[in-house]
Amino acid sequence: MTYPETTRYLESFINYEKIPAYPYKESLKLERIKNFLAALDNPQNTLKCIHIAGTKGKGSTCAFVAYILMAAGYKVGLYTSPHLSDFRERIRILVPSTEYRVPSTDFEGMISKNELTGLVEKLKPTIKKYNKNSKYGPLSFFEVYTTLAFIYFKEKKVDFAVLETGLGGRLDATNVVQPLVAAITPISYEHTQKLGNKLREIATEKAGIIKRHQDTLPAGRQAKTPSHRLIVISAPQEEEATQVIRNRSKVAGARLYEVGRDIKYQKAEDKFSVKGIFDEYPDLKIRLLGSHQLINATVAVGIVEALKFHYFFVDAASLRNGLLHTIWPGRCEVIQQDPLVVLDGAQNIASSLALKKAIRENFLCSGSASGRGLKGKYKKLILVIGISNDKDLKGICAQLRGLADEIILTKANNPRATPPGILAKYFKGKKVYLTNNVKEAREKTKAIAKKKDLILVTGSLFVVGEFRNA
Repeated sequence: MTYPETTRYLESFINYEKIPAYPYKESLKLERIKNFLAALDNPQNTLKCIHIAGTKGKGSTCAFVAYILMAAGYKVGLYTSPHLSDFRERIRILVPSTEYRVPSTDFEGMISKNELTGLVEKLKPTIKKYNKNSKYGPLSFFEVYTTLAFIYFKEKKVDFAVLETGLGGRLDATNVVQPLVAAITPISYEHTQKLGNKLREIATEKAGIIKRHQDTLPAGRQAKTPSHRLIVISAPQEEEATQVIRNRSKVAGARLYEVGRDIKYQKAEDKFSVKGIFDEYPDLKIRLLGSHQLINATVAVGIVEALKFHYFFVDAASLRNGLLHTIWPGRCEVIQQDPLVVLDGAQNIASSLALKKAIRENFLCSGSASGRGLKGKYKKLILVIGISNDKDLKGICAQLRGLADEIILTKANNPRATPPGILAKYFKGKKVYLTNNVKEAREKTKAIAKKKDLILVTGSLFVVGEFRNA
């Protein structure tokens, strides 16, 4: 197979990321991927996994954990979704070095085209046979890609696999692993048509990754002692979500540590400190912008510390270096100066609120007396926004409306994209431009932006990825 043939083959599978509406519980069947992996001798059971779910910040948290472990000398598999430009970004291996070096790419260690093609060629006959006989229906794109990640990480003999859930958690294809540590980042309202209209329903789906350890643990890791129970780290949550996570942890016999109760952090100027499960870490720094990233970094510290219960140790210097050098593109990322261009995939109300706060904390409008202006002042904020149609359009737009002086509405090349004309009704009274695609939106920013303006590209990660790739 050539690489173009490989991409066409992978894109031939049903991809729920591109489908606006579908029956969630009927479509996502965990038994389907479990049976498929069993036919492959369960590669996931050879991995030491860290599993992360949540509404916002789970990708950033995965990145923090992976970079810390790499700094500590471990070879780390990192599986995240969705991607910004190339679906190879989803499967990465971070390899330790004797000293920090500038990465050759923003997605350092992503699987090569040749490696992906080779894996698909080997897997293709098994997929064909399984789909022909499966009583649970054919495999989806995410299930196939998750399987490829497990096989790749096994073949490359990674020390740890850090896994981000796709949608939800309970029925997610990644939820076939028996992790050493599971973590839940902040939970808020998202995908309500699929996960539920109440916060406790959404939390129940997310907390589905908290499971009692079974006999399928990798050799040498039998859950016979309290220290080998699943360890759970939770970000600060609304009370409804907290109770769900606590109850789920209790039923699973897991040991739960909560940020704000058991793990604490404190911000001071451009640094922060963490009082963890075992130790204290003063004067920590991260490059990712926004105070919400401090919560993600603190959850990551808790995750790494929790590995001590399984006799894996990370020293304070590695933790500090890993946090400082973490790169996570498309999340409050500055890609250009004069004019400033900031990218952030804020896809729900909570993320939009965090983005608004980050802009006000880190960039200073020249007409405002507030903010610290770490990245300089701007005269006018031009908002470029496109949102998937299964999101809370009104809520996201309401959060970001007040930031913008001018608004460019656009849509990603994705069937789930909301037509810009529909978004326009949420920005009445503002100067609004309608564009047919992201390329057109980017050209519009060039036409109207001045050197001292700030261009904020947000909404769908698909929009952010297309803008960044252009």
